[in-house]
Amino acid sequence: MQPNSIVIIGASGGGPRALNSIFTDLPPLQGSILVVQQMPKYINASFCETLNRLTDMTVIQAKHEETLKEGVVYIAPSEQHIQIKDNRSINLFNGEKVNWACPSVDILMKSITYEPPTRIIGVILSGLGQDGVEGIKYIKKIGGFTIAQDEKSSAIYGMPKLAYETGEVDWQLTPEQIRLRLIHLVGQKK
Repeated sequence: MQPNSIVIIGASGGGPRALNSIFTDLPPLQGSILVVQQMPKYINASFCETLNRLTDMTVIQAKHEETLKEGVVYIAPSEQHIQIKDNRSINLFNGEKVNWACPSVDILMKSITYEPPTRIIGVILSGLGQDGVEGIKYIKKIGGFTIAQDEKSSAIYGMPKLAYETGEVDWQLTPEQIRLRLIHLVGQKK
């Protein structure tokens, strides 16, 4: 059974600070969250631990063929691409960089399918470059909700700016506002 909602968050430079704000006091949600934070491999474990201390959701590093569960945050491991297979499980694979990134936000976002009643939400946070632009357009096209971090709160207003300029972003928000919007859109786990 697939989660009630699937949230995909993409970030690069400045992303950890924004993610810390989003996950601070975030209650368990009726959905799965997948995060692509472009970072060196040696930071993966401590990054998961930091987010775990901030939220009541369970934060883990994504594993190949793992089934998505509600109330769980999956962090993409560095140096591997991540996809969602049939909106139910995780597929990790080695591949060339896309938009100078591995893992790529676009690859993850474009792997999701729209299957009502599941809600799909794409979020682009602070970062340099254009990774996530095609993914945001795709999520909007299949009927999902799209969010980009606003300029004032972004350490690097590259990825969110280019996403916003597509005209396919529903909301430009601060990380704190993104947390509240996710709670509203996804709902708290009962």
